[in-house]
Amino acid sequence: MIFDEKQVNPKTLSPITLAFVGDAVYSLIIREELVITSDKPADRLHKLSAKRVSAISQCNAIHAIMEELSEEELAVFKRGRNAATKHIPKHASGRDYHYATGFESLIGYLYLSRRYERIKELYERICEKEETSS
Repeated sequence: MIFDEKQVNPKTLSPITLAFVGDAVYSLIIREELVITSDKPADRLHKLSAKRVSAISQCNAIHAIMEELSEEELAVFKRGRNAATKHIPKHASGRDYHYATGFESLIGYLYLSRRYERIKELYERICEKEETSS
C-alpha cells in the first residue's frame, strides 16, 4: 500500500466501507489484466472492464471461490452480503447485488489486511472457473 504509515484495522470497518475499497481494488486488478493481455483502444478496454466488474460477474466470482474461503473470509463475505444498501442497480437482481457487495467487502478486507497473495490466489481461481465454464 502506498501509505504504509497509515494503517487501519479492517475488522473495525463497516462492510459497506470494505466494499468501497474492494470495488476499487478489484476494478484495478481487472484493468491491469486487460491492459497486459489485450491490445485494444481505451474505450474497448473500458467496456470489457465494466462487464467484468458488474454485479452479475462479481456474484459469479464469489460462487466460484465460496468453497475455498476460510471461516474468517466467509464471515466477512456474509457481513457484506447482508449489509443494508441504499439502492440496487437496474441491471442486477437484488440477490446478485448483495452477493457482489459481499464479494467486494471480502476483497477490501483482504486488501486492507495486506493479504495481497490471498487476493491473487482467489483471483486466479476465479479465472480458472471462468475458463472452464466458457
